[in-house]
Amino acid sequence: MSSFTTPLIGEYNDAMTLFTLTEPFTFYDVAEKTYSVPIGFTTDFASIPKWLRWLIPPTGLYGKAAALHDWLYRTGIVSRWRADFIFLRAMKVLGVPKWKRRMMYRAVRAFGQKYYQN
Repeated sequence: MSSFTTPLIGEYNDAMTLFTLTEPFTFYDVAEKTYSVPIGFTTDFASIPKWLRWLIPPTGLYGKAAALHDWLYRTGIVSRWRADFIFLRAMKVLGVPKWKRRMMYRAVRAFGQKYYQN
């Protein structure tokens, strides 16, 4: 079964908009692959448009999954499709409600292309 094997530890910038890891964190994927996000990686968590943040804020139960997804997109170590699927699986591991994880997965599938490897 997939699982996060370490906590997400870091600090926010002064504006509280970016989070930088001060410790690496790891996700073990059921496909027998381990992904380790390194110290110093910076994330904005979920890139939610401001007008929709009343429903889904940038941080929440899915925070670790969003940080992992940002790292997968930025590094390009897996295909965009695989990164999005890992995001979906990671949200399930974290207990994100089904309706919310499906909505977030569909959003990254629909709008994520311009952010992949940027």
